Amino acid sequence: MNRRNHNPWLIVAFTGGLLYPPLVYFGITTLPSMTFVLIGLALIGVRLLALRQQPDTKIWRIAFLIAALGLIVMLLLDSHLAVRAYPVVVSLSIAAIFGLSLLYPPTLVERIARLKEPNLPPSGVIYTRRVTIIWAICLVANALISAATALWGTLAQWTLWNGLVSYILMGTLFIGEVMVRRMVRR
Repeated sequence: MNRRNHNPWLIVAFTGGLLYPPLVYFGITTLPSMTFVLIGLALIGVRLLALRQQPDTKIWRIAFLIAALGLIVMLLLDSHLAVRAYPVVVSLSIAAIFGLSLLYPPTLVERIARLKEPNLPPSGVIYTRRVTIIWAICLVANALISAATALWGTLAQWTLWNGLVSYILMGTLFIGEVMVRRMVRR
């Protein structure tokens, strides 16, 4: 995916994902659970729209379709839990994409790096592989914590983790990686 073109659908998906937990927190007492699951499915649909014209995104589409299927199955099993499952399935989907790129190189981070630096040296390939591993682990950890807050936490705890803390931690990881990359390149 070309990071230079700001895809409006990705911006909508990111913003929707950020707003989803507070929407649930403030709306769950007045709206049926199905409303929030439909919002989650719509956000996954927006991600799929964002990918429709991008090359090499078949695995992304498959991962998000599995996430949507997971939400639908969860809705049939436990509609209240399905409301809180959206962040879990999205994190697991993205973690799967990072993880599969480790098995079928080039890794996702290497592909992104090659958009800016097509002739990435071998040291860059090793570095991007390590970054891909870190992202995959962090996304799985995020999904596990999100699932724990969904299963055993209060709605406030779930909202705090999924609507604020996880975004701060992922943002910190992203900024930290950019800083490390700059130091390594010198």
